[in-house]
Amino acid sequence: MALPRFRRFLATACATAGAIACLPALPAVDLGDVTLEESTQVGGHDLKLNGAGIGKRLVFKLYAMGLYLPARQHHANEVLASEGARRMTIVPLRDISGDDFSDAVMRDLSPERFASPEVLQQLVGLADAIGQRPGGLRRGDVLTLDWVPGTGAVVALNRKPLAPPMRNVAVYNALLMVWLGEKPTDPALKAKLLGGASADVREARL
Repeated sequence: MALPRFRRFLATACATAGAIACLPALPAVDLGDVTLEESTQVGGHDLKLNGAGIGKRLVFKLYAMGLYLPARQHHANEVLASEGARRMTIVPLRDISGDDFSDAVMRDLSPERFASPEVLQQLVGLADAIGQRPGGLRRGDVLTLDWVPGTGAVVALNRKPLAPPMRNVAVYNALLMVWLGEKPTDPALKAKLLGGASADVREARL
């Protein structure tokens, strides 16, 4: 390739690369009214979206959910055994009263998920904090359940903590087991959170 042509080639390639770099990142999963990003940060740790889907109760679609991990995992035991940062993001698809949400969480926390009475006590306190929130959870709110190494379990609504950090990892894992345990609240959602088939956008909009 002649030198002038080579220089023009480099200039064109660099301009194209620059244009591509300026394009916005595509969302990892579009769940109808909710878009979950491909990556996030928790406590300074980079996490990637492991899987996402729509949580249902009977025929009703209640929330969109995404699981973020440092590396892709396809088995619940591996997720629960992880010592690194983790995040579960929950976005209500309809208004949910605080009482209804806390009742649903406690209903799904069967006794085998409690490592100790301390775990149960902290989970009850968290459910009460959600239940006492005026207006409950509104459609489009963002509830995050984070495990931050060195800090503990941090539960926040629209980036505002709902309770002090809970340092016992068993508390965090008990929460995750609502969706990832042996008897998950929604088996189809569990499969999607663990990297199975993504939720159908058309289904999410029904």
